[in-house]
Amino acid sequence: MRCPFCKEDRDKVIDSRSSDSGRVVRRRRQCLVCKRRFTTYEKTGESFKLHVVKKDKSRVPYDRDKIVNGLQKACYKRPVSGEQIQQIVDKTEEDIFRQFDREVSSVFIGERVMRHLSSVDKVAYIRFASVYREFKDAGELIEEVSRVIREAEPMEQLKLFDQ
Repeated sequence: MRCPFCKEDRDKVIDSRSSDSGRVVRRRRQCLVCKRRFTTYEKTGESFKLHVVKKDKSRVPYDRDKIVNGLQKACYKRPVSGEQIQQIVDKTEEDIFRQFDREVSSVFIGERVMRHLSSVDKVAYIRFASVYREFKDAGELIEEVSRVIREAEPMEQLKLFDQ
């Protein structure tokens, strides 16, 4: 593994952990030349590919980056870190791989992303939902915003009592 800082090919593994239900190995490494540390992620090759069944019934290969890109657009200029986006995608993938082997519907993916995003940032959730659910008019958007506000109010009220 080449060091991303000095580009040398001499390092040692300091820590190794599996994540993503054992599909990914996270390795913490230290360069033996410049002594800086960096992290690598190793994915095992899979003998089959997961396909996404879209709304029009077409099938496309599953692509994690599509979820990441959609979340980045929804979270643009919002207080959501790249790490939080990765966590949402990780949770979504855990949901997908726990329930599906070969094919998963885009509806399932979208609903899971929205479920995880709604607990992180309500505005980003509304942005994502407005594209994913393809609201036909402002009334549908207003209904969704009203629902999110109703669900958020009890949590805000509980915080007042905890102080």
